[in-house]
Amino acid sequence: MASQTLAQKERKLFSELLQAYEQKQLSKGRKFADQILKKYPHHGETMCMKGLVMVHLGEREAGIALIKDGMRKDLQSHICWHVWALVQKGEHNYEEALKSYSMALKIDKDNFNIIRETSILQTHTRQFDALIDSRLHMLRLRPYSRVHWIGVALAYKLAGNVAEARRYLDHMQGFLRNVPARDTEYGELVFFHIRILEELGEFQDALTMLDKKAKDRMLVDRPAIAECRGEQRWIPYRRSADPAAEQSWRELIDQNPDSQSYYKGFLANAGVDLDSLTDESRTKALGILDDFSSRHPKANTHQRLALTIAEGDKFKELVKPYLERALQKGIPSLFSDVKNLYSDPFKLQSIQDIIEDIRSSVSPKDDAPPSTSPDPTYYLWSLYFLAQHYSSLGQHEKALDILHAAMEHTPTLTELYMTKARVLKRAGDPYGAVRAMDDARKLDGQDRYVNTKSGKYRVRAGMISEADEVLGVFTKKGVSAGADLLEMQALHYLTEVGDTHRRSKRYHLALKTYYAIQKLFQSFREEQYDFHLYSLRRSMLGSYVAMLGWEDTLHAHPAYIHAAVWSARIWILLYDDPSIIKSIHPPESSSEKSKKALNKAKKAAHKATAETSPDYDDASSQKDKGLEAPPAKDDDPEGLKLVTADDPLERASKFLLSLGEFGKDDIDVNVTTFDVAIRQKKYLKATQALRRAHACDPHHPEVHFRIVQLAKQGRSFFDNVPEPVKSALDASVAALKPAEVSLDVFNSQYLQHHSSSAPAIFASAKASHILDAPREEVENLLFTMLTEGVQLRLEDALEIVSYLSDIQSPRADEFRIACDGKFTLSKVFKSTEEQAGLRRQCVDPKEENEVETVF
Repeated sequence: MASQTLAQKERKLFSELLQAYEQKQLSKGRKFADQILKKYPHHGETMCMKGLVMVHLGEREAGIALIKDGMRKDLQSHICWHVWALVQKGEHNYEEALKSYSMALKIDKDNFNIIRETSILQTHTRQFDALIDSRLHMLRLRPYSRVHWIGVALAYKLAGNVAEARRYLDHMQGFLRNVPARDTEYGELVFFHIRILEELGEFQDALTMLDKKAKDRMLVDRPAIAECRGEQRWIPYRRSADPAAEQSWRELIDQNPDSQSYYKGFLANAGVDLDSLTDESRTKALGILDDFSSRHPKANTHQRLALTIAEGDKFKELVKPYLERALQKGIPSLFSDVKNLYSDPFKLQSIQDIIEDIRSSVSPKDDAPPSTSPDPTYYLWSLYFLAQHYSSLGQHEKALDILHAAMEHTPTLTELYMTKARVLKRAGDPYGAVRAMDDARKLDGQDRYVNTKSGKYRVRAGMISEADEVLGVFTKKGVSAGADLLEMQALHYLTEVGDTHRRSKRYHLALKTYYAIQKLFQSFREEQYDFHLYSLRRSMLGSYVAMLGWEDTLHAHPAYIHAAVWSARIWILLYDDPSIIKSIHPPESSSEKSKKALNKAKKAAHKATAETSPDYDDASSQKDKGLEAPPAKDDDPEGLKLVTADDPLERASKFLLSLGEFGKDDIDVNVTTFDVAIRQKKYLKATQALRRAHACDPHHPEVHFRIVQLAKQGRSFFDNVPEPVKSALDASVAALKPAEVSLDVFNSQYLQHHSSSAPAIFASAKASHILDAPREEVENLLFTMLTEGVQLRLEDALEIVSYLSDIQSPRADEFRIACDGKFTLSKVFKSTEEQAGLRRQCVDPKEENEVETVF
């Protein structure tokens, strides 16, 4: 139907309607729309504008319906398409919004507002080639505005055409006049221009521009000027040490002698490559750092860098005063500072010997007069360091003995109890760790960090509700701690909660938590939208480009990968054993039914009240609620509906696919992708994932097990696929396993080559099981991990206990009890009843039936 044409009076009203909307006078705009529609009820543009106003006022469904009706009345109006694009953008449906903007531009190609909003969406969706066209169009419409020249240059930079970006920036620099000195926005533009020249390899031009603009007082950020002058990316052009760069780095170090990057820049300018040190360059670097030591004796960074570079006796000479000074000052983070040196066995042993000598020399002696006794805190911090040292080496009992000595010396030091909790956690006693961390929390109830650690340890021990009680001390009042931490996007908390639910086999809650993490990362991407226009207008180009790069790598975050992998594994588990779903759904109790009935009655009452209240007189109804769709109400807070989805493999595959390129080099991602694809009978996808995992580590236990699984299943399934696919599959299997070697021999050879590795033995046992080996043979193979020659970790032992239970082995309890004896400090191998008692004891240590503790 063709849209009605407005008379002059109504056209004026329509203009006032548009003006009222732009000024957010929504009630006024709605009245204007009603006046027009009273006379012209089928005017499409007015219907769309009224619908848009209704969406702002919270009448979303009715407003969207009116907009759709208005669009049907006038498909040739750019206003209708613009309105629909705004609604789609508010719902974060950016692809559809872009299509609507494109339709609007076909009708009104020079509408500047639509072009600008289109360019923002193109940036958000990373359609940089189309962005260039939009920015050029804006520049042609308004060529005298500096921001549009910058926008074109930025578009070319984002599209990878740095040369064209430079051309537009050079042209813009030629016509700029009367730029005030020390203008921050112009200074940011100059730095962006310099970075463009760097990327092109035009280092001399970059230096010339930097020096000229700095001399003309156009640059405000003095440290950034010095960094640009001294950055090592210009060293390949100079090919030798540059005095000007050396002076710049020296000035930076004088301003901030604790910046490690400045020292590295100075050393790089002097020709010292820290990634490939020779004896000559090592000596030179240590000499330079020694000079800085005399220049900045109170700084710590150059001394720590020297420890990384030094070797042999020189290391011992440098590390002893470094450790002594830190212990005398009582620096708690000393161990965290030097533990990176432990990758070198010589340095590890040297540090241990030095600290042990200090401990012996400053140990309190009863017969020593007070005047000659060393500072008692010196001895205390040496004990604290040694406890962390031995715990990191796996000597947990020794670490605990040292900690108890330190507690007898100073029973009020919070760090001692926190370290004890960490040692017990590593030793496999999460319940003792909770009690130790609670002791630390009670020593300083105002410390948010200790409170957070206490809550985290409770979550790990399976005490989520008890953790919320502790965390609630510092979270928002009136809501649960878990809800507030979700709102604050606390990834560490959500990850721990999800893992605890998974370990407790509450798979519905685990999936719910992992998908909550996924939604958080989606919100991270949405939050960049407002910066696309703001950063360009304020010329914050360097930070803006860095932010876009960070946003593009969001899914490489460990928390997201962890959530994707484990949610996929849960979906696989539910697919393999649907009976798990039935055990998750308990029968509905009468109290739950009454709660639901009460909630339903409240909703009905609220709806009735809303229907009887007048639209215009209610003040809250006139409030602008924006275009964004309100958050959908969660009608499945416990994940009971989620877990019953009829497409578990598709959901697992979708979550894994969201990782994109970031999971290609991760073995866990690839083997999980294989597990999903092999069940979907997508054999090419499965073999591709397995070959990527094999390329990462051909000897990885999980890779070996999947190779056996693929080769065994291939015997029966590959014959049913088309010939070209079958040839590709056979070639992939042959690349993973020699064709002439049988699976039994292949598995035995792997076991022989990795006979002392517990994960390898476990993988070989699982492979034997799917190769139809007798259960007794599999059990005997797993029990070999309890012998002295095998390095069995606590985590591996827990997996084996779980596996023996899954295959319904009668020796599962025997292995669990043996592990309980092997890991003497551990409590995770206790029976379910014993662990329940330990968990209760964490909350009430004075319980009547007190469970025996370690100490």
